[in-house]
Amino acid sequence: MWSQGASGSGSLVLVAALFFALVLAPTLAIHVYTPREVHGTVGSQVTLACSFWSSEWISEDVSITWLFQPESGKDTISIFHFVKGQPYLNEVGAFKNRMEWVGDPHRKDGSIIIHNLDYTDNGTFTCDVKNPPDIGGKSSQVTLYVFEKVPIRYGVVLGAVIGGVLGLVILVVVIGYLIRYCWLRRQATLQRQLSAMEKGKLHRSAKDSSKRGRQPPVLYAMLDHSRSTKSASEKKSKGGLGESRKDKK
Repeated sequence: MWSQGASGSGSLVLVAALFFALVLAPTLAIHVYTPREVHGTVGSQVTLACSFWSSEWISEDVSITWLFQPESGKDTISIFHFVKGQPYLNEVGAFKNRMEWVGDPHRKDGSIIIHNLDYTDNGTFTCDVKNPPDIGGKSSQVTLYVFEKVPIRYGVVLGAVIGGVLGLVILVVVIGYLIRYCWLRRQATLQRQLSAMEKGKLHRSAKDSSKRGRQPPVLYAMLDHSRSTKSASEKKSKGGLGESRKDKK
């Protein structure tokens, strides 16, 4: 009896585990994402972005709901609902004729746009998505801040970012210009050195050629002088022989 009871309880545990893995676990797989906060100015528009991820294929029963809690209130109201492939906008509340559906559930996008912002739009917006059997998970919240104009701190940050990007671009351009200038200057210096070397070679070759041109006349003069000296010595020797012969006679 005990063994049968133990085996029965084991079977129940196994069935419960399978039920949890196949039925309950997928319901916790959906995740919804929104930015933490967005900012806008009076009279402008702002996009409330909402994306989600589900372990299941996007079914025809997917639903998206947007809730709003005013900054000065505690009650939360429904301002938008998407179900059975159709968007339903709030036509009686403060957002009447000021909302636009721009999402696409098949792209896992549940975003909306609020037009003609006013101070009364300050508050927290909640995006909730259900994709049966993924009906669990947590919704996501985004806080909207509406200003008369962009706050200085945001303008300063934006200006600093833009200034930093422009400064970086200018720095890159200046560095590139300096590198090109140094390269061109080096090339010019090398060109001048090569030109000077070529001129030196030409000058030396000209000197060598002039020296070679002047050497033959000197050699010829030396040869002529030697010949004249030889002829003179021969004449003297002949003259001496003649006189000696006369003396003998």
